[in-house]
Amino acid sequence: MQKKLISLGFTLVFFLTLTTFQACSFPGVYKINVQQGNIITPKMLATLKEGMTKKQVHFVLGKPVIKNVFNESLENYVYSYQKAGGVTQHQTIKIFYSNGSYQRYEGTLLEDNPAY
Repeated sequence: MQKKLISLGFTLVFFLTLTTFQACSFPGVYKINVQQGNIITPKMLATLKEGMTKKQVHFVLGKPVIKNVFNESLENYVYSYQKAGGVTQHQTIKIFYSNGSYQRYEGTLLEDNPAY
């Protein structure tokens, strides 16, 4: 009887440690892709022309998720992508204005992005 209790105790401890350390990678758990922010495509950036108003730029790119309250001549279009619990990738496109007119953008798009 005592051997059965000891073996039952070891089995219980084994399964508890197994589920504690491998809960995130437990077979059958489905992980989704997570996209957040402004999705910007190369075609959208190619549409931008110098001298466009903010309203026209917002029509092409949408409004930025994060509004810059300190500098009206700069808008940041932030995007992050995490594929099925993997590493999170970040992208930031900066749009520069002069006197309310579009001047240029800085930043590079993510190479591997299923959104486009």
